[in-house]
Amino acid sequence: MHGGHDQQLRQTLIALASGRSLDEHESPKEATIYVVQGRVRLTAGDKSWPGAAGHFIAVPDARHVLAADEDSVVLLTAVVSR
Repeated sequence: MHGGHDQQLRQTLIALASGRSLDEHESPKEATIYVVQGRVRLTAGDKSWPGAAGHFIAVPDARHVLAADEDSVVLLTAVVSR
């Protein structure tokens, strides 16, 4: 979408089939998820944030998992250091 290896602001469109997830991973320092379609859950430790189409979720600065409760598309916007 926007960004690239020479930019700090990066946007990535991610599609997840129902029941699938992105395994636990480190967090970029600042990031948001915009749910384009479907329903997802972002989980970090014992906290969980649900999101449906049109919702923004602030990604915590902690290891986390993103799981799709139904076929979903999300837009990840992250600031990464170069």
